[in-house]
Amino acid sequence: MSRRVVRQSKFRHVFGQAAKADQAYEDIRVSKVTWDSSFCAVNPKFLAIIVEAGGGGAFIVLPLAKTGRVDKNYPLVTGHTAPVLDIDWCPHNDNVIASASDDTTIMVWQIPDYTPVRNITEPILTLEGHSKRVGILSWHPTARNVLLSAGGDNVIIIWNVGTGEVLLSLDDIHPDVIHSVCWNSNGRLLATTCKDKTLRIIDPRKGQVVAERFAAHEGMRPMRAVFTRQGHIFTTGFTRMSQRELGLWDPNNFEEPVALQEMDTSNGVLLPFYDPDSSIVYLCGKGDSSIRYFEITEEPPFVHYLNTFSSKEPQRGMGFMPKRGLDVSKCEIARFYKLHERKCEPIIMTVPRKSDLFQDDLYPDTPGPEPALEADEWLSGQDAEPVLISLRDGYMPPKHRELRVTKRNILDVRPPPGPRRSQSASDAPLSGRGRLPRGTPAGEPTRELA
Repeated sequence: MSRRVVRQSKFRHVFGQAAKADQAYEDIRVSKVTWDSSFCAVNPKFLAIIVEAGGGGAFIVLPLAKTGRVDKNYPLVTGHTAPVLDIDWCPHNDNVIASASDDTTIMVWQIPDYTPVRNITEPILTLEGHSKRVGILSWHPTARNVLLSAGGDNVIIIWNVGTGEVLLSLDDIHPDVIHSVCWNSNGRLLATTCKDKTLRIIDPRKGQVVAERFAAHEGMRPMRAVFTRQGHIFTTGFTRMSQRELGLWDPNNFEEPVALQEMDTSNGVLLPFYDPDSSIVYLCGKGDSSIRYFEITEEPPFVHYLNTFSSKEPQRGMGFMPKRGLDVSKCEIARFYKLHERKCEPIIMTVPRKSDLFQDDLYPDTPGPEPALEADEWLSGQDAEPVLISLRDGYMPPKHRELRVTKRNILDVRPPPGPRRSQSASDAPLSGRGRLPRGTPAGEPTRELA
């Protein structure tokens, strides 16, 4: 009897390849801030990168097609008074991006389809509610205009960007700095990791910890966690001896890991990028020069090593293209945007196939740009799975859609009791409220940025 030794999987031969030199983005001064975020966000229209900026914080937004050398005077998105720490594109509007900064604010920007002539300095909305730096941003996967932020004040705030108001504030769950936050596929639960070494599953609308696991990884260095398609939690962290480690956990039974594997000795935090369509997780360590990828399945050992993409240069950050932005005609199943010191280089992950036909086993229907819920529906307790689209005929990004912010008139809000301050009510930003750009009357929707 012959025993089958090799595991059957269509992703066993995934290989990575750096794009040709003329497909890279050159002469970009990538930020040198010491912060463990990816510094890069990408969607089917634009590439955004946090850059060095004198006297404040800035990021650059390039149309995907604008490869080659970037002019040193190319307009930036500037508005923060301290370094930008995280950026995230809205999944339901390819022209809207949020930025979080050391200056304690979050700004929401409308990026025009044309190249602006000068720096974009006026956000559509400024969200003020954190008392310390804001280092993590994450849009809700299925509800329109719902944005999560996590700050150095150990608080998670969930905002309605359509009105600029706080929907929920989770301020007594984390006793220490929050290292990562991830929504599950329909946005019902959050997985968070914290400096107190605890992995938590949180129901944000109830404000309750549903399940938690202390010391999922025993080392003191930061942990990361993402939800998988099966509802498990995939984590990266460190052992007590500073070995990098990955784990797979079942939230219904946190006592024992589903899988736990030691990797190597390195002090770079492993950023996990998970693709639910293929159930492949890609691990990109800051300062590493490689991307390791694993397939997560239902059979032991549950986390199967596939391969490593290696290059010579270490990565300063990494962007991960949503599935709808990939080239299905080339059997591309993932595309990364690797940040070097002075450039950004696309890395394409491909499954080799002989046929030129659409490979429907590689491309199941995937989340599209339409939200499944409105913000108030989600807040009232409704849940909905993402609205899926087929990639059979490729994906064309929809035309420019303007984000409308309808503000309540802050003059209608009674002033707080107590001694009067010299600042007038109309000038004072309310705690935990969004602020409109200068010159916009309260109570009116903002206009599109020119």
